[in-house]
Amino acid sequence: MSLGPGDEDRHPPGPDPAWTETWVFDLWAPDGSVGAFTWLTFQPNQRRSWYWSVVVQAGRRQLHVADIVAPLPSAGLRVRTTGLWAEHVCEVPFEQWTVQNECYAVALDDPADALGRAYGESTPIAVDMEWYGEGPAAATPGGYRQAGEAHAVIELAGGPLTFVGPAGRTHTWGSLPDDGTVPAGAPAYLPVGDLVVTRVLAADGWSTAVSPRP
Repeated sequence: MSLGPGDEDRHPPGPDPAWTETWVFDLWAPDGSVGAFTWLTFQPNQRRSWYWSVVVQAGRRQLHVADIVAPLPSAGLRVRTTGLWAEHVCEVPFEQWTVQNECYAVALDDPADALGRAYGESTPIAVDMEWYGEGPAAATPGGYRQAGEAHAVIELAGGPLTFVGPAGRTHTWGSLPDDGTVPAGAPAYLPVGDLVVTRVLAADGWSTAVSPRP
C-alpha cells in the first residue's frame, strides 16, 4: 500500500455497518515505570465514536478514561461530550501530531474492573502530547504504524507527570487494530459491544488484542 499525506486524515467508509477507523497514540518508559495511550475510534455507519485513554505508573492505580457512545464529529478528530474534551491534530503529515485531552479518569484498584462498571475514584486528568515521527510510517494490513518520540505533560491530581521518550502510533481503517496476541503483563481493558480490546505494556511498547467478550 502506498501512503500519502491524505492517509493521515479520515477515510470514506466502506459499506460494512461495522466499518471502523482508529487512531492510537502511545508512549512508554522501557523500564515499565510509565505508560500512556489515547485511542480514538470512529464508526461512521453507526454515527458514533468512542474514546479510550489510559495512564499507568509503577506502584499507582491505573487511570482509565472511556466513552464508547460519543457522537461522531462532522469533521476533524475532536471529541467533546459531558466531562470529556479530546483533540488530535496532524501538524505535519507523518512527522508531528498534537494530542490533547481534558477529562475525569477513574482510578481503578484492579484493571479488570474496566470489564464491568469501572467503579473507582474519579480524578481529573489532562494530557498535552507532542508526537514526533522517527522514520517513515510502515504499511500494515488495513493501515500503518510509525515509531516516534513523545514530549508529554500529563496533569494529575498529585502534580504533573513530564515525559520525553519512546512512542508509537497506529492508524487503521476497515477494522480495529489487532496484534493478535499480547505479552504477559498488567493489562488495560475496554469492553465494546460483544468485543474486548486488551492492551498490555512491555519494554518495547503497547500491544493490542481484540477478542470476544466473555
